Amino acid sequence: MNAALGTVIAVLLSLVSAAGYALAAVAQSRLAAASPVQGGPGALRSLLTHGPWWSAVGLNAAGALAHVAALHYGPLTLVQPLGALTLVAALPLGAYHARRRVTRTEWRGALWTLAGLVGLVAMTGPAAPGEALSLRESLVVAGATMALIAALASSRSHGREGRAGARGRNGLGHATASGIASGVASALTQTLTAAFARDLPGGAPAWWQTALLALLISGFASGGLLLSQAAYRGGLAAPLAVVNLSNPAAAAVIGVALLGETFRAGAWGWLVAAAASLVAARGVVLLTKDGSGGGQMAGPEDGPSAEPAPAPGPGPTRAREGRRTRTVPPRAIVGSDAEAAVVVTPAHPARAPGLAPAEPSPRPAPPKTEPLPATVGG
Repeated sequence: MNAALGTVIAVLLSLVSAAGYALAAVAQSRLAAASPVQGGPGALRSLLTHGPWWSAVGLNAAGALAHVAALHYGPLTLVQPLGALTLVAALPLGAYHARRRVTRTEWRGALWTLAGLVGLVAMTGPAAPGEALSLRESLVVAGATMALIAALASSRSHGREGRAGARGRNGLGHATASGIASGVASALTQTLTAAFARDLPGGAPAWWQTALLALLISGFASGGLLLSQAAYRGGLAAPLAVVNLSNPAAAAVIGVALLGETFRAGAWGWLVAAAASLVAARGVVLLTKDGSGGGQMAGPEDGPSAEPAPAPGPGPTRAREGRRTRTVPPRAIVGSDAEAAVVVTPAHPARAPGLAPAEPSPRPAPPKTEPLPATVGG
């Protein structure tokens, strides 16, 4: 296969990957908005028994497989920036499902974020293939990441911006934790691949060490997916942008700190990466300030609908008879005296001696009386 054909296949697979991730993000956002349970074990049980949730998981898996296949046909410098198109694809998809248009602020925020993300990915890629983490380094990275994720996921926003604003702040924290978890899962996957190839630093690992790496990768990948689901309660665009930014940033920190990687172009690469981070942060701020939430649909937690209550009609008049009461419709009231509305009836009309059961009629009739029996004598 020639280089030109490989490049075309890599571009097509990258676009498929971006579309899969975008559709999964929109599905997760709609599930987060429609779920009546917003936290705790109940929310997890609701997701695991919900069919659309597994559809979102399948879309994420399809996007990941297409991304890996694209890396097989094309270089990292081409595939990674194209993966940033997930945000651009998710905006119109989310707006379409919410039956609205993408706002100008959203487009501006998406373009700023996309430009910063492309610059960051272009500068943080290793100049040469890096070494894999050793087993000890993998455990240290996993422990530090768990502590950081716990701090980000448990943070709460306190302020006067209201419940929607606090939910958006917490969503960005969950999105950051989700991106970090996915980035660490990618780094550990590289270590697991080296372990299977018997090329892990420190020698070939034992079977239980390989199983431990696989367990950590599964935990971080699943945790990243669940954290992104929690992040989408505060909207779609801003959390998705933060996830796409924190993922390569976490991988870059691990590469520079532990694998001996460096930014391209030396000191200029550091400056370009810093500028790209500021540009991406500007885009996230714009997406966060937009009131539409990036395509999030209103959920049950947004409060009851503001429909006007029906005007109360004339209430029925209640007549009291001993300890029993019955309702007399307003049409039965004749005259201005309220006592005229009182109709005395036996407690059980159907069982009263000398009286037949009352026949139902559409309009109430005045009470009937029976003539008294004639008496003899005077």
